[in-house]
Amino acid sequence: MTFVVDESVDRQIVDCLCADGYEVFYIAEMKPGISDDEVLSLANRKGSLLVTADKDFGELVFRQHRISAGVLLIRLAGLLPAEKAKMVASAGVIMGSDQDN
Repeated sequence: MTFVVDESVDRQIVDCLCADGYEVFYIAEMKPGISDDEVLSLANRKGSLLVTADKDFGELVFRQHRISAGVLLIRLAGLLPAEKAKMVASAGVIMGSDQDN
């Protein structure tokens, strides 16, 4: 499972995902400031789960019916970044197992 991580997501989450062996494309390092359309397109090209804290992706995927390999909206206030990363990784494992079927 690969992740495209929007720049709205904490760096510590990216570090934890990488440490767990996941392939991560972090927008803040690759192309900071690109549009949400470009972020979603990158995730689709890579076949990756898009991880974001930005609710605007809901507009693109649900209202505009843009194709998506999956979007995980992180709204986990009060948790440490390592705990958030574990939850994100768990969601990726679940989604990855769904893709195998």
